[in-house]
Amino acid sequence: MLPPRLPRLSRFSRFSRRALRGPVLLLTGALLASGCGSGAATDGAGAGSGATGAAGYPRTVRDCGHDVRVTAPPRRAVSLNQGTTEILLSLGLADRMAGTATWTDPVMKGLEKANAGVPRLADDMPSFETVLDAEPDFVAASFASTLGTGGVATRERFTELGVPAYLSPSDCVGKDNSGDGDGVRDQALTMDTVYGEVRDLARLFGVERRGDELVAGLESRIDRATSGIDASGVSLMYWFANSTSPYLAGCCGAPGVITRAVGAENAMDDTHEEWPQVGWETVADRDPDVLVLGDLTRKSQTAETAAKKIEFLESNPVTRNMTAVREKRYVLLSGQAMNPTIRTVEGVEQVAAALREFGLAE
Repeated sequence: MLPPRLPRLSRFSRFSRRALRGPVLLLTGALLASGCGSGAATDGAGAGSGATGAAGYPRTVRDCGHDVRVTAPPRRAVSLNQGTTEILLSLGLADRMAGTATWTDPVMKGLEKANAGVPRLADDMPSFETVLDAEPDFVAASFASTLGTGGVATRERFTELGVPAYLSPSDCVGKDNSGDGDGVRDQALTMDTVYGEVRDLARLFGVERRGDELVAGLESRIDRATSGIDASGVSLMYWFANSTSPYLAGCCGAPGVITRAVGAENAMDDTHEEWPQVGWETVADRDPDVLVLGDLTRKSQTAETAAKKIEFLESNPVTRNMTAVREKRYVLLSGQAMNPTIRTVEGVEQVAAALREFGLAE
């Protein structure tokens, strides 16, 4: 991945001046909004108008070893990954977003209209300069590879400009990102960590009630999808992308959440790497009962779409005689459902339904 393009010094200086006068801009925005009769979405206790010194502010959440502090409800948030984007949109905060970036899939169903009104800064990872041009007062990201060294910028760099930066706890709690890959987990991810992210963002934006309602709805969906299911003894394998050296899910990320929810087994549960790359001989030797395939719309790897994956599996002499391939036991998931996001719930629903359809779960 190429390093982010650094901003020109003059652009950096202009943004610094803008950041220093942020409180004035926020106050002006609040007055204009009240005059037009369309205020910011605030339903939490003590949530205020958005001006510095608003009731209930400043607010701080502890996030991945950092304190993220906002002095008012953010009004120009930039989301650097689709996962955080869909949380903010689900919380009804589209009118407080100044940009989004780094997409793998179409936006979650039901959010199309809200998303259409938010500028897309880049389909992939944007440059630091592009993000600064959006004049953000808050930045959120799903992955340390985006908000960190080698990504758009480190959170410290944003903080220096007075822009609070939030990283999804699902990419740091019980996880080591210091290596070259997608990280290693020493603790299995749970949906409670994702729900914690929803509540953190809801608190910072002053919409706590919406956060609680969103979490309750997600919990209810998992309960309904997995009620009475028993897929013990069934092995699953999750292929995200790349036909040369496939990225398969290790034991303990979002696919682990899905696998445990349905009571099945992960054919790659002997590795704690988030997405290890393995050879096709290893895939064939593991011979899973079901293949869960990422159906992505991005174009950064080979075999991004599920159709390309199936074409490869059924034509490659190493894989075409695998049990799941012969029986055509494929489950197609969005990339977001295979990442630690609110759409992991979607993954639980789809995998549970497919196992029942295949006759592999009661």
